[in-house]
Amino acid sequence: MSTLKPRASALALVFAIFFAGIGTGLAMAAQSRMVNARTYLRDALNELEAAQENKGGHRANAINFVRQAIDEVNLGIQYANGS
Repeated sequence: MSTLKPRASALALVFAIFFAGIGTGLAMAAQSRMVNARTYLRDALNELEAAQENKGGHRANAINFVRQAIDEVNLGIQYANGS
């Protein structure tokens, strides 16, 4: 009977880890639109950074706005996930 307690504890731990993983997956699935938006914003940022600088300061402004947007999306994801 002494081996039963460690086995039960190990089994409980496995279930806890498994269900925590499912919960994390569901939280990310619920944020799929936000995650997609962040990906698109990162792609846009890469394109803006690769563009020529002769845009009268508008390229630089756009880069800053996209970086801010990425930060806001990250904060929204964290908020929705309870972090």
